[in-house]
Amino acid sequence: MDLFFVILPVLLVFLTGFIGQRILHFDIKNISTLTLYVMSPVLAFRTFNTTPLTKDYMYILLFAVLLCLLLFIVSYIVTRIIHTDRSETSAVMLGAVFMNSGNYGAPVALFAFGNEGFHIAVIIMVIHSLFMNTLGIFFASIGSDESPSLKAALSNVYKMPVLWGAFVGLILQLLHVPIHQSIMNGVDLIADASIPVVMLILGMQLAVISRKKVNYTAMSATTLIRIVGSPLIAVAILAFMPLPTLVKSVLILQAAMPAAANTTMLALQFNTKPDLVSFTTLVTTILSVISIPIVLHFLGV
Repeated sequence: MDLFFVILPVLLVFLTGFIGQRILHFDIKNISTLTLYVMSPVLAFRTFNTTPLTKDYMYILLFAVLLCLLLFIVSYIVTRIIHTDRSETSAVMLGAVFMNSGNYGAPVALFAFGNEGFHIAVIIMVIHSLFMNTLGIFFASIGSDESPSLKAALSNVYKMPVLWGAFVGLILQLLHVPIHQSIMNGVDLIADASIPVVMLILGMQLAVISRKKVNYTAMSATTLIRIVGSPLIAVAILAFMPLPTLVKSVLILQAAMPAAANTTMLALQFNTKPDLVSFTTLVTTILSVISIPIVLHFLGV
């Protein structure tokens, strides 16, 4: 029960966003744009500017790449076994490979491991944002009626405000450029506000998810990979990496997160079984109420 209370604050914020959307019908896209282009880049800037650069960064990046690659392989094998069509295969990829490390994983890491764990979670969030805006778009476009465009996917990397925020913060740290405390106070206000807002957005997104006719076999397989397979693969990868226990714990926790809410927007944009993707997001998020405390238990929280 104590472990449930670790994620309870996060769930309460999700619920607040859910109820608010049901009653007031906010324009989710505008609020999401605000966080994507204004608030999250500031959070990434602060994290990469204030977190000392160590060799752990390279291991975290390597971990993220290997996890994504192995999840892709496992997902592809599963889709061949259950005989999904091209669009369903892409939908499974979106739900199984990309986890909600931003508006779910980061706040849970904060409550479970404190500020140090939160900074690690933000680093992995930025890396996952890079993957989402390249591989995620590519997977979604493959499942659409249009021809997939790798060039279009790569062009989105340069438009990622979160990535630019992280890059600027890291460069200023490496060049030892001092930032006046009054400026950092403003940065702190925006950065601290970003996490509650993105949590509210997830609750809002869950409120508008509708369940239509979906392939329940594909949904179940995706859910199993995301909730069970992903953290187990993470454990196997990290067994060979000389990382501190805290870093490993945060990375495993991130790997255990439910499907990323942004995959629904990609599926809608490319018409890649959006009902299957959105319903998978809803199911994995609900199941995470049970699975995340179990993961925290095995992590010794």
